[in-house]
Amino acid sequence: MKQQNVDANLVSGTRRRAAGLAVAAIAVALSNAPSRAQSTIDPDADSVLRAMTDQLQALKEFDVEYDTDHEVVLRDGQKIQYSASGRIVVSRPAGFRMTRQGPYADIEASFDGKVVSLYGKRLNVYAQIDSPGPSIDEAVVEFRAATGLDAAGADFLSADPYAVLTEGVVSGSLVGTAFVGGVLCDHLAFRNNDVDWQLWISKGEQNLPLKYVITTKWVTGSPQYTLRFRNWDTGGVDSKTFSFKPPADAKKVDAVHADAVGDLILEAQQ
Repeated sequence: MKQQNVDANLVSGTRRRAAGLAVAAIAVALSNAPSRAQSTIDPDADSVLRAMTDQLQALKEFDVEYDTDHEVVLRDGQKIQYSASGRIVVSRPAGFRMTRQGPYADIEASFDGKVVSLYGKRLNVYAQIDSPGPSIDEAVVEFRAATGLDAAGADFLSADPYAVLTEGVVSGSLVGTAFVGGVLCDHLAFRNNDVDWQLWISKGEQNLPLKYVITTKWVTGSPQYTLRFRNWDTGGVDSKTFSFKPPADAKKVDAVHADAVGDLILEAQQ
C-alpha cells in the first residue's frame, strides 16, 4: 500500500491548516474569541495582514485556482512532497465549490447553504454531510469533524480571516518584499507554539494572498505545507455552481476520511 512506509506518528503530528479538499486547501479552529495579536505582531506586519483580511472579508464572490505541496517524512527520514491542484469558487452566503486533483484522488466538493457534497470522479462515488448552519464557517467546521481534514485555504474563507490567522500567534514580522508568480508581494512571518507560518500578500490595489507556508516545528524533519493561489477573479459567480446532483450511476458512500498525503478516501457501503 502507498502509505506503508509513512510513520503514522509523524504524520499525525502535522498541523494541516490549509490542506484538504480543494483543497485545500482549506489548521486552525474557527473561533469567536478576541485576538491578542496587537501585542505580539509587529505594527508593519499587522497593517499588511489587516489590509489583506479586510479585503477578503469585503469580497462577496471570488474564483481562484490553487496548487499545494504537502510534505511527508518517511520512517527512514526521507522527505517526500505530494502535489495537488484545484479551484475554489465562493459566494457569500450562497456557498462554495472546490475541486482537488491529487496523487490518488480527483474530488469535487460543494456547499449549497445546507449540505456539503463530496464527489469522487475516479470511483464515481459521492457522500453528503449536513451542515449545522447556513454559513461557510459552519460548513467547514462540520467538514473538518467528519473527515479530519481542512478545505484548502479554509483560513481565508472564514467570515473573520484575521481572527483565524492570528489565533495563537506569539510573534509576527514583516520580512520584506518578494515576487510570487511575477507579482510583487509583502512577505510576512509568524510563529505559533506548534508551527511557524509565512504569508506572501500582493502589493498594489489588490492585497490578496498568493502563497502560504506552514512548517510543523516539533515533528522530525519539520515537514511543510505550501499553498499557492493564482488567477484571482473577484467578479460574479453563478449560484447554480453550488448545487450538486450526483450522476445517475454514481454510488453513495457512508464514510469519508483523509489519508497521510492529504487526499480524501471515499468508502463504499457494503
